Amino acid sequence: MHQPVEFRIRPSMPADTAALVAIWHAAVCATHDFLAPQDVEDIAVMVAEDYLPHTEVWVVLDAAGMPRGFMGMSAANIDSLFIDPACHGRGLGRALIGHARSISPRLSVDVNEQNRQALGFYQKMGFVTGGRSATDDQGRPYPLLHMHLAP
Repeated sequence: MHQPVEFRIRPSMPADTAALVAIWHAAVCATHDFLAPQDVEDIAVMVAEDYLPHTEVWVVLDAAGMPRGFMGMSAANIDSLFIDPACHGRGLGRALIGHARSISPRLSVDVNEQNRQALGFYQKMGFVTGGRSATDDQGRPYPLLHMHLAP
């Protein structure tokens, strides 16, 4: 088990985009081995050009003020949650979920069925599966589990 790290959470700023794209890429490489290389490239373009520059996300910073992860939300739905793989197991994801719960106690999230690390994480956080889609939101062959916090 890794030692916890000091951190704080704040809204993203435009200057965070490059660091957040790098975190996204590192996290995807570490946890999404089921994605086809072309899909990783296509999604990376969407994340770098469409999502992160135009979406306020919650950024978790280490003690030195460096971004180490982020979470995006739409109302009570967690749209994205990515942690720098070097910081996995140190409580950053748990802190972001706690922050999300302070915003909305009735959270939901869609998780790639093949992403066993993420699935286990959300289950540990109290999420249960309420449904399944055979494809992702863009119709790619990556099933999604629709999860929500257990009552």
